[in-house]
Amino acid sequence: MINLSKEQKSVLLGTIIGDGYLQKTGKLNARLRLEHGYKQKEYLLWKIKMLGYLFQGKPKYLERIHPITKRKHRYWRHQSQSTPYLGKLRKVFYPKEKKEIPENFGKYITPLMLAVWYMDDGYYYKRDRCSYLYLGNVNKKEADIVSKTILNKFKIETKIKERKKGYAIYFSPSESQKLKLLIKNYIINYFNYKIPS
Repeated sequence: MINLSKEQKSVLLGTIIGDGYLQKTGKLNARLRLEHGYKQKEYLLWKIKMLGYLFQGKPKYLERIHPITKRKHRYWRHQSQSTPYLGKLRKVFYPKEKKEIPENFGKYITPLMLAVWYMDDGYYYKRDRCSYLYLGNVNKKEADIVSKTILNKFKIETKIKERKKGYAIYFSPSESQKLKLLIKNYIINYFNYKIPS
């Protein structure tokens, strides 16, 4: 049985809904795969430290060449231990083998969880003073769940913006300031550019 603190659970869940990938390992177990760009090694190490004994060993540095553009992609990868606990979370967030936002999303979201998700998939546009949280290839219903959950939990109003693939959550300049107040204490220095100055 894995015994994680509330803080560790928030980091884990923010990672799962963000850039992390829960890989099935057998019928009941799963492991968490982390991949971050070459310049984000500090962030990867922060996640590993926060998640404690889920991870062992050291991350691997990898390179791959894009088959079309021929550009070299440099990144860091680390994988957790395989556990039934992560297997249970995989059933929640990958019910049909594709990452989904569950209807009971409000049960999982905390300011720290949102901060980790925002560090993974958020962006601040300095010129327009607005923020976006990119949801990736989700459907409109899932985007609605995120928008309503953020409003209900944190009293932050958002709009849903359609993208080429999926949707994004839009925070106006005033709501971006509310978002900053909510998550700023959790944002690591590397990502200060993602919140209003």
